[in-house]
Amino acid sequence: MAKALVVYYSKTGNTEKMAKIIAQELSSAVNCDIQSVTDIKADDLLNYDAIVVGSPTYYGTMAADIKRLFDESVKFHGSLDGKIGGAFSSSANVGGGNETTILEIINAMLIHGMVVQGDPKGDHYGPVSIGSPDERAQQNCRRFAKRIAKLIKSLAVK
Repeated sequence: MAKALVVYYSKTGNTEKMAKIIAQELSSAVNCDIQSVTDIKADDLLNYDAIVVGSPTYYGTMAADIKRLFDESVKFHGSLDGKIGGAFSSSANVGGGNETTILEIINAMLIHGMVVQGDPKGDHYGPVSIGSPDERAQQNCRRFAKRIAKLIKSLAVK
């Protein structure tokens, strides 16, 4: 069965709440682990078929700990090719940089050759939350996880 990882950084707990919702929904379809970025090493990414990364927005980009994970993954550049990726973010306010944060994470994934799916109906790039995830954000987290699970199954990741 395919294995997915939800990895996140969270200082206030908002991004962690999103990560738990996404991991719970993914777990209903595939094997899924959830880890704080402080508890995982870049080499661990090689053990998963799908990797979903969440970060709060700091100055319009990902948290330093998430960036460090991607920086350390350079040593096995190309080894994530074909794996599924996705991203989500939280920020303090509307226009706080959620989409730019998600796009920075997705950029790193695309450079690795990962497969990333957008969403024409929900949060297009990945789920976003302003502060603690409200019902809209929670619904988008669940929708996102269902779409990731469907993509895993459609690509027959082993």
